[in-house]
Amino acid sequence: MRLFVAVELGGDCIHVATEIAARLRRDVDPKIRATWVAPANMHLTVRFIGHVDEARAPAILEALAPPLDIVPFDVELGGCGMFPPSGPPRVIWIGLAQGLPSLAAMHHEFDRRLLPFGFEPENRPFSAHLTLARIKDAPKGAGAVLREALRKIPPPGVRSHITSATVFQSHLSPKGPRYEALQHVPCRS
Repeated sequence: MRLFVAVELGGDCIHVATEIAARLRRDVDPKIRATWVAPANMHLTVRFIGHVDEARAPAILEALAPPLDIVPFDVELGGCGMFPPSGPPRVIWIGLAQGLPSLAAMHHEFDRRLLPFGFEPENRPFSAHLTLARIKDAPKGAGAVLREALRKIPPPGVRSHITSATVFQSHLSPKGPRYEALQHVPCRS
């Protein structure tokens, strides 16, 4: 099974992100081939785990379950961007204007809890973002078009109150992924 830990966003954040995705789709979709994230799948990934053998899953879920020593906090959606920052684009995202230190603390705590199971921390720095689209194909010059479209979108400034993280199982299919919540990991109350 494929697992990851994420923070679920409130309805206002999802609504605004969906509107931004629709605007970008209108502005850039004829120039790039992208798979746009369904509103039901929008979240902030805190820790990607990847494939876990079903026999090991219960022990891993148990290790992830204890409450986090993090006070509930707000995240605020910020400006839009793309990965990589130069060259052909691969991912379109919305960043954060608030909440990154608490999300990074969550990330590091889940890294610590997963290490005994052989899941090494990533070498790159943690980068919290809300993925809007994954780009399949971008012709030459598409990066410049996309950067210009992203510059025109002001930071939405909408917030979501975070009281827990969620461990999800990802079910992949030709119709796209479906995420199943397996357990919630509460922040300290």
